[in-house]
Amino acid sequence: GPSNSEGAGKVSLLKKVPALKDGDFTLAECTAILLYLSRKYNTPDHWYPSDIQKRAQVDEYLSWHHANIRANAPKTMWIKVLIPLFTGQPLPSEKLQEVMEGLSTSLKQFEERFLQDKAFIIGSEISLADLVAIVELMQPVGVGCDVFEDRPRLIEWRRRVEDAVGKELFFQAHEMILNIKELSNIQIDPQLKEHLAPVLMKMLK
Repeated sequence: GPSNSEGAGKVSLLKKVPALKDGDFTLAECTAILLYLSRKYNTPDHWYPSDIQKRAQVDEYLSWHHANIRANAPKTMWIKVLIPLFTGQPLPSEKLQEVMEGLSTSLKQFEERFLQDKAFIIGSEISLADLVAIVELMQPVGVGCDVFEDRPRLIEWRRRVEDAVGKELFFQAHEMILNIKELSNIQIDPQLKEHLAPVLMKMLK
């Protein structure tokens, strides 16, 4: 999301995080950062395949993901934890229901169009597409909306992603998301609340 800090403006013209600073080079947008790092550090081919068609399949998923999974999955975290934390008021249950219905539609498309009967999104090996997808889908899980429940194909895919990444690293990477409900107990500066509350509410309109 947006950041008003002076440091963020120096790294990203859009003043958004995440942002990358690599020497004199700066880059914003998480997908662009992932692709840059995979190319710079010559990561194993399965992450972003050199095969032009497999690479296009990763690109296809990443493009679809932004307007579908990402359009709804993170909102569960804002609705159940972050907006109540900053506004002091819970949102109507209808708002969460609306988001979960949109997410359910996207998950059906994810399973039928992208995952199908494959081990991973583009075939037998894990790729950046799987990493981007799993990080987003763990956000609802962290706030008690288990999107994997009653979806055996999705459960098996998650298990394969965990195994491919390594369970210890997987849960270390998602530790903050899985414990995000603990934020409900922290005290927020009143001026920060006043500044952020209207911004957060606009995000869900």
